[in-house]
Parts: sequence; structure tokens; C-alpha cells
Amino acid sequence: MSLTWETAAIWMAMALLASLISVRIGISVALVEICVGIIGGNVLAIQPTPWIASLAGFGSVVLTFLAGAEIDLAVMKNKWKETIGIGLASFFIPCLSVMAFAYWVIGWSLQASQVAGIALCATSVAVVYTVLVERGHNEIELGKIILAACFVTDLGSVVALGLLFARYDWWLIVFLVVTAVTLWQLPGVAGWLFDKVGHRISEPGLKFVLVILFTLGALASAAQSEAVLPAYLVGLVLAPLFLANKTLAHRLRAIALTVLTPFYFLKAGVLVSLKAVLAATALIGLFFAVNTSAKLISVWPLTRLFRFRPKEGMYTTLLMATGLTFGTISSLFGLEHDLITGEQYASLVTVVILTAIIPTVIAERWFDPGGRPREESWVQPSAAPPATEVVPSTLTSQVGP
Repeated sequence: MSLTWETAAIWMAMALLASLISVRIGISVALVEICVGIIGGNVLAIQPTPWIASLAGFGSVVLTFLAGAEIDLAVMKNKWKETIGIGLASFFIPCLSVMAFAYWVIGWSLQASQVAGIALCATSVAVVYTVLVERGHNEIELGKIILAACFVTDLGSVVALGLLFARYDWWLIVFLVVTAVTLWQLPGVAGWLFDKVGHRISEPGLKFVLVILFTLGALASAAQSEAVLPAYLVGLVLAPLFLANKTLAHRLRAIALTVLTPFYFLKAGVLVSLKAVLAATALIGLFFAVNTSAKLISVWPLTRLFRFRPKEGMYTTLLMATGLTFGTISSLFGLEHDLITGEQYASLVTVVILTAIIPTVIAERWFDPGGRPREESWVQPSAAPPATEVVPSTLTSQVGP
């Protein structure tokens, strides 16, 4: 038992250190947690235990749900050209580019090349959502368009992974049917339940949401899919409920960002072997260059077409180039199903983590459209400053006429 508490203390100390560094240097805490994890894994030989991996899994599911719940369906409807156009371009062009590079240039097998394309084209809901929340951009139109575009890109990635490698059996049918019925009935049932229980300190409403997320996650695992897919969709259908009641999102976000997601980001860093990275430096660099170039080529012209301001267009492009959540999930899926080798997995995961760090740092440092890092005001929502104090009002109508 003492070893368990010792492990918990070490991991939480790394999370605290990352938070302090993030506050000091003004970089997203998610990125700092990845870097701290890399140091901890390679210098201190820290490795995730089964319960750490479980907490990390819970963190990815809850954070993915929150990202879906932040999607403003009205903005997605009014700006459907921007969100669907950017999202699909961000999926197809990088996926096909990386796949062709891996198959025709490097000589990987077709299945390994397909895994590489799917893993590297995905955007990181976890990183993008965390960055937008920290800057307050999740409450303005630009941030909502970016989140919606990420949804389209990642939905394409998960669908492609499922179509190419899913196990077509009864479990898949059960998962799809149960998920469809749940998404259909959930808004009404959740709305009725939240009205009945009201605001209780025991939060039965949030517990109900977690039961749905974990149940669908269990079915997804049985069908050899991923738990984050139904979590994203559940967040999307419950978005109107959570957007109308900010307190719910604030409370769940506080729990997730304090005790769940740090383990996910730290674990992502801990699993990176610097020896494997050094052994495949050239290959990693080529993958990163191909993927990032494809993202720039696919997204940047569309931001100009949709009349984003130059700074906001580059900010959008760079955030769409970040990877982590679905990238690591796809890579691990390929490894566990013998579609890629251990060396290929190490290369892909390293590229994914580089895409989580480098484009985001550049976006935050040189292309942030404005505003300042927001205080953690969701702990006390009533004390939160008005949106016009968090982000300059010039950002509220930054895209389109």
C-alpha cells in the first residue's frame, strides 16, 4: 500500500511541477506535462502502473467529452462551411500524404502505412481544448470553430480506423446500435434528470453522465473500437445542456484538469524512449515535416478563403496540426493488433508528441489572436470576469462577415 501512495505522490508532484512551470513561462500546462513526463520516464525511470493507466484513460474520455460539450451547435450550423471544410481538409490531405510517404518512400507495409496516416492526421482534442480553455478562446467564435473542425477531423480518423481495421462481428453491431439509441434518447433523459435532481453537492447528474461514458466505453472496447469516440459524440449531443448550464461544465472541468488529465499527459511523455527517438531521428523528422506541411497546405488556404485574418488563420492552422489523443490511440491500436512493429510505434508516437508540442508553442507564442491566460475561475463561476474582459471584443466576429 505504501508503494501505491508513493507512486501517487510522485505523479502528482510531477503534475504540480508542470503547473508551476506553465504559470511561469506561459505555455499550456498540457505541453509542460508531456515534457515533464519525458524527463521523468527517461531520467528517473518512472513508468505508469495499471491504476495510473486507468486514471489516464478516464482523463482522456472525460476531456474528450468536455471538448464535445463545448461545441456550439449554432456556430457549427452557421459556420458549417468553415468547420466542415477545414475539418475534412485537415483529415484527408495529411492522411493520404503520410500514408503515401510511408508506403512508397519508406517501404512500410500497406497496413502500417494506413495506421501511420490515420495516427498523424488526427488533431488533439485534449491539447486544443486545454489551450483554448486556458486562453479563454473556447468562449469566442474562433475557438468554437476550431473545436468543431477538430471534431470533424477526428471523427474522420476514428471512422477510417474502424472501417479499415474493425472486427466485424456482433459486438460491433451491439456497440453501434446501443450508441445510436443512447445518442437519440440521451438529451431528453439527461435534461429530465438534471431538472429533477437540481444542483446537489453529490452531483447525481454528472455521475449519470459518467455512467453513460464508461458504459459506452466498455462496449467500444468489446467491439475493438475506442472509448473516446462515443465520449465525443455524447458531449456533442449534450452540448446544448452544458452550454446552458456553465456550472456543470466548470465543475467537471475542474475535476478533470486537476486529478485526471495530468496523468494522461504525463503518461504520454513517460512512454517516449529517448533512445528509440535518437535511433530514428531522421525518420521522425521526415514524418513530422510531411505531416506538418500537409496540414499547412490543407488548412491555411481555406482560412484565407473563409476570410480569417492572417494571424487567426495561422493560429487555426497550427492548432489543427497538433496531435496526441487519437494519434497515440491509433498508434497503440496498430501495435496491439500487430499492424505495426515496436520500432514503428515508437517513431509514430514521438512524431505525435512533437506535433502536440511544436505547433502549439508556435501558435501560443507568435500567433495567439489575443487575450491573456484565464484564471481558473471555473472553481467559482460566479466570480468569473465577463468574456469581454478575458478576450478583446475584436475577436468576437473575427471569421467571415
